[in-house]
Amino acid sequence: MPKIISANLNGIRSAAKKGFFTWMAAQSADFICIQELKAQAGDMTSEFLTPGAYQGHFHFAEKKGYSGTGIYSKIAPDQVLIGFGSPEFDAEGRYVRCDFGNLTIISLYCPSGSSSPERQEAKFRFMNLFLPHLLQLKAECREIVICGDWNIAHQEIDLKNWKGNKNNSGFLPEERAWLTRVFDEVGFVDVHRGIDKRPDQYTWWSNRGQAWAKNVGWRIDYHVATPGIAAQASAVSIYKNERFSDHAPLIIDYLVHATT
Repeated sequence: MPKIISANLNGIRSAAKKGFFTWMAAQSADFICIQELKAQAGDMTSEFLTPGAYQGHFHFAEKKGYSGTGIYSKIAPDQVLIGFGSPEFDAEGRYVRCDFGNLTIISLYCPSGSSSPERQEAKFRFMNLFLPHLLQLKAECREIVICGDWNIAHQEIDLKNWKGNKNNSGFLPEERAWLTRVFDEVGFVDVHRGIDKRPDQYTWWSNRGQAWAKNVGWRIDYHVATPGIAAQASAVSIYKNERFSDHAPLIIDYLVHATT
């Protein structure tokens, strides 16, 4: 039964100091997708590159201390692809793909548009480029799990203060409609929501105020998968006993064998 974890670390060095790798080792997960490394290749220690029984594959941003994605696995991938073919966003280190037999695991870090109107426009450009890529992935007829920080809360249930955020990045109508297209038109599945429809299931909390203490959060981290493997999801959890980041790890167990 493969276990797959998605975790935005908000800095791999910071998360390591807070015990992330000790926790990760105890999970015995098959695949761990990480985002927001905020590190370059020269910053990666042996603990970061090959922690315990795992080997890592990474996409570093050109800009120092920014973005970055990675995948840890216990078995060697048949193929590793870095980036999805966009010069603008591949320079930001947002995409790693590893293939294992007929299973594809992708770690994804979608842009945030909250810092400025310019970054929101960049987010829209990313969305316009990434939807055709998702169609190409779907056409490969593989089982695919895309783990990561999509920086969009899909429905009102997915954030605490949805009424006050209707005009804010991450909950804009255009963003939500785009994610609906990913599910309804392209045919991917929001695995978490498929097996857990409860409210208050958040994966990110602002560092402002007492958002964490009051659970005033957003669900913006996802496992987005093809229907076949999504149907094999058996359990989901959000790990909140420790804080490694402003995000919490999203953990999903699947019934299928990891290399099928």
